[in-house]
Amino acid sequence: MKEGKLPSELLESLVFEHIGVRNEAVILRPEIGEDCAAIDFGKYACVLSTDPITGASKGAGALAVHISCNDVASSGVAPLALMITIMAPVSASEEDIGRVMKEAGDAAAALGVEIIGGHTEVTSAVNRIIISTTALGKVEKERVVKTSGAKAGDDLVMTKWAGLEGTAILSADREPELQDKLTKEEMETAQGFSDHISVVREGVLAGDFGVNSMHDVTEGGVFGAAWEVAESSGIGVELEVDKIPVHPVTNKICRHYGINPYKLISSGCMLISCRKGDELVSKLSDAGIPAAVIGKMIEKGKYFVGKNGREELPPPETDELFKINAQ
Repeated sequence: MKEGKLPSELLESLVFEHIGVRNEAVILRPEIGEDCAAIDFGKYACVLSTDPITGASKGAGALAVHISCNDVASSGVAPLALMITIMAPVSASEEDIGRVMKEAGDAAAALGVEIIGGHTEVTSAVNRIIISTTALGKVEKERVVKTSGAKAGDDLVMTKWAGLEGTAILSADREPELQDKLTKEEMETAQGFSDHISVVREGVLAGDFGVNSMHDVTEGGVFGAAWEVAESSGIGVELEVDKIPVHPVTNKICRHYGINPYKLISSGCMLISCRKGDELVSKLSDAGIPAAVIGKMIEKGKYFVGKNGREELPPPETDELFKINAQ
């Protein structure tokens, strides 16, 4: 099988098909592109999300915190607690585990999120440190935002820059390869992207603004995330490629490796569908969060408009990051 997330069709046939019990207290359950689960606790819902870190080494502890907290934020709520599991190979040192936990602890502290438990184990079942986190949030249940809530006619807003996380990972893990390709300032900029991985602020702001859908952009990049929003909502999407923000240093790294920035892992970016996209962009900008309207949700069909005109938007594929790792 190919490295990366399971394709949508396999997720349906190998995973979702075997989930039989449906509890009436569950108000948000597994669907293609859905970031979170939510459980009804009366007035409030508990929002949960879990994710692993497998494609990064430097800064992996911080990334592990952010990716799960970002998913909770995509429901319009600030995360409040986190559980973390660390599986370390027998070759790992005590310093390695301590470094990962320091990174995780610092990131959680910056978000105001308490690490409330988890599991730590040394095992021959892995050949590098694997980190899995589960984040939890609390919100009035009527305010839970779903990936599947997008409506035809919505503007599609994107925060920050495509390929954000991939740029941070590649510039850190492959620094020796890139030293003669990037200037010192460009390298510092690329590695500094790790400071922009959180989407908690925009998730909470957009939730307060009132939006129909949010989706954290992870594996598969902006193209994959837009496809998932449309698929889960049962409608279509049309992206305008020239409106998708890509930082110049990301373009430079992508050209070097021959990869597509729109298909590169992009934690730190949020896709938001709403009726007043320009107004939301203005509010995000006032809060210091770069954002742009990059397309529209439409009745049917998934497309992107680029230099070759209107083309079909493909379903998520193996992330560009894993293609480089396989070289």
